[in-house]
Amino acid sequence: MNEIQEFTHASPRPLPVIILADISGSMANEGKIQNLNNAVSEMIGSFREEQGASAQIQVAVVTFGGREAELHTPLTSAESLAWKDMTADGRTPMGSAFELVTEMLEDRNQIPGRAYRPTLVLISDGIPTDTWEGPLQTLLASPRASKATRFAMAIGSDACHDTLEKFLGDSPHGVFEAHQAREIRKFFKWVTMSVTTRTRSTNPNQTIALDFDDIDDVEF
Repeated sequence: MNEIQEFTHASPRPLPVIILADISGSMANEGKIQNLNNAVSEMIGSFREEQGASAQIQVAVVTFGGREAELHTPLTSAESLAWKDMTADGRTPMGSAFELVTEMLEDRNQIPGRAYRPTLVLISDGIPTDTWEGPLQTLLASPRASKATRFAMAIGSDACHDTLEKFLGDSPHGVFEAHQAREIRKFFKWVTMSVTTRTRSTNPNQTIALDFDDIDDVEF
């Protein structure tokens, strides 16, 4: 094996998965935040088992609660990520989360040019409490976000579907509504299958259509 082959074999291309998670005070109600923690932890465990030669799944979690968004989990390979549960408190600064994710996506030190097309996942149970339209437009206009696979989940009946729909843009996936713990888990199983199917593909940049109705039949 020559040096180029050794480098290629030892350096799978990153496949970033970035979660934008609402951790406002309302997420503390009815076990929402713990159900979300459980679903994310399960997803990371599934990703850990899917590390292949061609793609390395990396996960970052941006939380928005309190006054501004924070990087709860820096972009880390799933195989070495130790999950730390999120806690819920404060308001819903979603616009701040859009700004933070835009910076992350366009930072070549965090996500190199050789990385595969990212997956963005937005979860919220409420209405943004800061200015979000401009930051969202900036995010969606960024070169990488415009090519990203995007998913959105509304938890409960009070979530702002208009914001989530605008986040999805021209994505073929509609806003997923979750009212129970099993629905939150089902959503993340869907996201997990979308990502892991790409790692097994000869072209991980291509998203393969999945039938959401079949997700309940899949075991992880």
